[in-house]
Amino acid sequence: MNPTKEPPVIPPLVKVVTVKAPPDQAFYRFTGQMATWWPLRSHSLGQADAETVTMEGRVGGRIVERIRGGGEAVWGTLTAWDPPRLVAFTWHPGQDPATAQDVEVRFSWDGERTRVELTHRGFERLGAMARKASRGYSLGWKHVLGLYAEQRGVFMFAMGAILAVMMAVQRKPRKAA
Repeated sequence: MNPTKEPPVIPPLVKVVTVKAPPDQAFYRFTGQMATWWPLRSHSLGQADAETVTMEGRVGGRIVERIRGGGEAVWGTLTAWDPPRLVAFTWHPGQDPATAQDVEVRFSWDGERTRVELTHRGFERLGAMARKASRGYSLGWKHVLGLYAEQRGVFMFAMGAILAVMMAVQRKPRKAA
């Protein structure tokens, strides 16, 4: 009899940025204005055809990408909504919800700024792709949160270009008509 081997636990990713705004404004920018800072051309399913992304502000609300031509892709579902302190959601952009990871974003006053701490866990649900996904999201969240916090230095520009190339390489080629 072979004992069932549990998949290794992958440590959660934790990313922190500070923004020049009080927590209520930082929370609203993250949740209600997501389409203004999220890099849809490089970090979406629709890529060049992505029109917007919205977060439905309530527990059970969805994070939805709208794609030109009427398509939509669900990225996740809100599991906690406590403005201006916390938003949490499942995360499975365009994938089976059974593979969803968990993302929690906390907003706390830090002098004249707001500290925004994002924790992404549950990569084990991705099976064989778990470790690769964790490494990719480590870079991806750094880039995305930099845009959110409006930290657009040379590093952020280079990171965006590298990630756009990585996304293009990973896309499956389209079949000829």
